Amino acid sequence: MLDHLGLIVRSTEESKRFYGAALAPLGYGLVAERPGRAGFGPPGRPLFWVGMSASADRPLPGPVHIAFTARSRSAVTAFHAAALEAGARDNGPPGLRPEYHANYFGAFVTDLDGNNIEAVCHDPA
Repeated sequence: MLDHLGLIVRSTEESKRFYGAALAPLGYGLVAERPGRAGFGPPGRPLFWVGMSASADRPLPGPVHIAFTARSRSAVTAFHAAALEAGARDNGPPGLRPEYHANYFGAFVTDLDGNNIEAVCHDPA
C-alpha cells in the first residue's frame, strides 16, 4: 500500500548513523541522499527517509510507530542489538507476541527522537 515514508528528525546526520546501524541486520541500507535527507531500503529503492530536521519553527510532530519487516527471527534479534548499540532505548525485547498472532516475533526500540521502532517476522520458527 505505501510507496515510501518520511520521518522528521532532530538531526539528519545522527539519524543517518543510527538507522544505518539499526537497519543493516534487516538487509536495508542507505541507498539515497538528498540535501538534508537520507533514504534507506533495499539496494536502489529508498523506502524510508529521515531528514527535514526539526527546528524551533518546525518541531518534531510527536512519536510514531514504524515496523520494519525482518526475514527471520534472528534478524529481529540482530536489529534489536544493533539499535541498542547505536543509541536506542529498549522498548520490548525480541520475542513472540501471541496477543497479535501465534508467529508474531518482534522487538521494539525507542529511537533518538522518541519514536517506537519495531522489527517483526511473521514466519514460524
